[in-house]
Amino acid sequence: MSANPPAPGPFTGFPTGALGFYAGLEADNSKAYWTDHKAQWEREVREPMLALVDALEDEFGEAKLFRPNRDIRFSADKSPYKTHLGAFVAVEPASGYYVEISAGGLRAGGGFRAHSTAQTASLRRAVDASASGLQLESLLEGLRRKQFEVHGEQVRTTPRGYAADHPRIETLRYKELMVIRDFGDPDWLATKSALTRVRDTWRATRPLNEWVAEHVGRA
Repeated sequence: MSANPPAPGPFTGFPTGALGFYAGLEADNSKAYWTDHKAQWEREVREPMLALVDALEDEFGEAKLFRPNRDIRFSADKSPYKTHLGAFVAVEPASGYYVEISAGGLRAGGGFRAHSTAQTASLRRAVDASASGLQLESLLEGLRRKQFEVHGEQVRTTPRGYAADHPRIETLRYKELMVIRDFGDPDWLATKSALTRVRDTWRATRPLNEWVAEHVGRA
């Protein structure tokens, strides 16, 4: 039986080399670059990310780190590697908390990522309903005031079954609904203060995840 992997050490920040690694990967997304720099990725990207999510686990739950390899089977872009490392804590199968490091720096947030048309339909019914829809609009407005951006795939036209003049038509166009705070590359990224910033961001995102859990759930 193999031994369990060692527990991550304390989080001390993302080294500047983490961003440099991804800047290099964006310029040369090849197996040769990855092989030559894999030790740097382990030391300056993966290990700090593991330490970050380990420090957040007691409050938010266990995180999953996404694979560094891209699924290129059905993509015209055959670049083999993702140019970021993301981690996700699931609240429901389609909602939770997210954090990402890339050449552009740090991003964090959360919300609803649709996995089926049934989930999107549940989202839209909740947006359409007066009480839950107004509650969501209030949540989103509050998050925008805290420098979050609303993300998610949208339809360009009016969703089938809803009026073009619906008071929440812009929100109804979303197939999924996430909020992200883009920190970039501030001075504190290489310090343990990054942990506080991500924790505060996830706490601010919690009411949206609770709304999704209540109104969309496992549809």
